Amino acid sequence: MKLGIDFGTNRTVVAAADRGNYPLATFEASDGSNSDWYPSLIAVRADERRYGWQAWEAQSDESWTVIRSIKRLLEDAGPGTILELGEQRLVLSHLLQGLARSLYEAIRENTNYSLPPEEPLQVILGVPAHANSNQRFLTVEAFRIAGFQVLGVLNEPSAASIEFGHKYRDNKTGRETILVYDLGGGTFDAALVALDDNVHHVIASEGIPTIGGDDFDHLLAEMALEAEGVSEEARDEITAAAWFRLLEECRIKKEALNPNTRKIVIDLEPVNSAWGSVTIQVSDYYELARPLVEETVAAAEDLLSKEEGEFEALYITGGGSELPLVARVLRERFGRRVRRSAYTRSATAIGLAIQADQPDTYKLSERLARFFGVWREADRGSKIVFDPLFAKGISLPPAGFPQLSIRRTYSPVHNIGHFRFLECSHCESDGTPTGEVALWDEIFFPFDPALQGNENLSATLVEYSAAASRERIQELYECDSSGAISVTISNCGNGFSRSYRLGRWSEKTKNVKPARRKTTKKVTAAVR
Repeated sequence: MKLGIDFGTNRTVVAAADRGNYPLATFEASDGSNSDWYPSLIAVRADERRYGWQAWEAQSDESWTVIRSIKRLLEDAGPGTILELGEQRLVLSHLLQGLARSLYEAIRENTNYSLPPEEPLQVILGVPAHANSNQRFLTVEAFRIAGFQVLGVLNEPSAASIEFGHKYRDNKTGRETILVYDLGGGTFDAALVALDDNVHHVIASEGIPTIGGDDFDHLLAEMALEAEGVSEEARDEITAAAWFRLLEECRIKKEALNPNTRKIVIDLEPVNSAWGSVTIQVSDYYELARPLVEETVAAAEDLLSKEEGEFEALYITGGGSELPLVARVLRERFGRRVRRSAYTRSATAIGLAIQADQPDTYKLSERLARFFGVWREADRGSKIVFDPLFAKGISLPPAGFPQLSIRRTYSPVHNIGHFRFLECSHCESDGTPTGEVALWDEIFFPFDPALQGNENLSATLVEYSAAASRERIQELYECDSSGAISVTISNCGNGFSRSYRLGRWSEKTKNVKPARRKTTKKVTAAVR
């Protein structure tokens, strides 16, 4: 069976390809209820683990710690990254693999799909448009280890554009440009896409990894605590389990809002039995939430500045976009061109399933979301210069096509090549990286043949080498359809070479912690 899987920050949505239809997976929880999404949750207690609906149920048990939003932690993670939960230290990639495995088993055993045991689950995975190679690699690897056959990876707004084209362009011809506005649970993505018959050209894309539905939940939680008069010291003492219950209460109340809602009542007793209920004025909540929405609008407008002419529609997808404030702000700016998907929470999964089912019908021209390059040693190691390799916005090859490749060939002057890789959101006119800069691996390669057996080159001083200057070095960089980058560095004279999948693999003991967003503005209009 071919599937599209939208691995979300809070909810994972699965759609299947079934003879031209794309039904959503309906998951059965242990209490007998059904839902068209699977919780992206992990519960931890000592050496025990629970995932999905079992983790959902564990939120009421103080002995369990429930991990929300693991997807948000992947951007800064590598295979050995440690997640700190109080005294516990957990390997983040192992938790992700466990979650993917639980989803695999749930699809086979607890959904409306009737699957023979031997039928493979072939999937196209969705990732944020701004996701770096780390996040893409860790996501694909987790699902592969879990048992899925991963056919490919697609940027989430690009998948939504396929769902749009499938629904609205059956009887249309000619070029049409749409702006996909995808506000999910943990991230915001936007893509400017030109639809030309069944070919989708991604003109440009942008993402904000720190804005999503989660942040609106945290904002409401902080407002409720302030209305109750809870001090910062008391907030810091709230347990992880209690925080989860508070955020779930805020999420449920947030998702119940409609354009006519005036007040939000938050029950704090599940967090602390000494606390009661507080009432938040919706106008106050929207006042604090509006800057977050306007930041997404600014990113969308920045995309539109890259294309001459008008666009036909702004297509809204993502569960976070269901907040009434979002539609209000978008209509203020873009008027009647705003069009909400009928499948706000599932448009991406449906688009992914369509792509898995009809790879030759909907051809997608993706682009690299960030600049990628390397700092190189110069002047005997006394300074470094930046060499930009792959430019942001460069067209990526379709799945199954040859990878993009770049070669650098030279005679070195130093004994060791010290490569410091990075990606960035923007570059100056001279190539200097700016904006959001993410440092990747540091790689040491022996230019001097006498050092080829040395496994700890980082401890060796970089210096001029006459022996190295007689060699010929080639670097071959390759970028695949998902934006993942690898390099093979070779000594052309003696055939010595090393290959690396590039990412942030060097920081084997890097630690991350779940974080909560805090408001910076006092709320005085909320009342008990």
